[in-house]
Amino acid sequence: MQYDIEVSGRLRQVHVHRTAGHFLVSVDGRQWTVDVSRLDAHSLSLLVGQASHEVTLSLDAATGQTATTVNGRPVVVALSNRRRWGKQDAAASGTGPQRIVAPMPGKIVRVLVRTGDAVRARQPLVVIEAMKMENELRAVRDGIVGDVHAQEGQLVDAGTLLLMVSPG
Repeated sequence: MQYDIEVSGRLRQVHVHRTAGHFLVSVDGRQWTVDVSRLDAHSLSLLVGQASHEVTLSLDAATGQTATTVNGRPVVVALSNRRRWGKQDAAASGTGPQRIVAPMPGKIVRVLVRTGDAVRARQPLVVIEAMKMENELRAVRDGIVGDVHAQEGQLVDAGTLLLMVSPG
């Protein structure tokens, strides 16, 4: 399968192919052999070459954003609506409002939109700082900004509703 995945604001092309007992993963043309073991419902242990990594994932289906930690460090990940094997991402093709939520605890640094603003897919909406890293939260698809609950300087918990984007 081939995906376009946004990791910390940078778009990556990822190809995943399952082979005998492991995966061949190519990211932007660099390839690795990856062994995966599930630790629990949301955590994986990845053996990439000789390096071991613990990855925890929590998907927000409404926004398409994934709260991800790698070895305890947060990483903002969003699956683009361009999966190359034919289907559209559910959040990108949905008809309901997008719920933009905090993927991790942090501080709102900037709110880039106001109620009533028209937004395009992948447009930055809110910047949140967590563990001294700034992460942009983006629109999954085109729409109109509805309720904005986020305020600059506000401390938020993971899962806190920051704003809504209605289909436009």
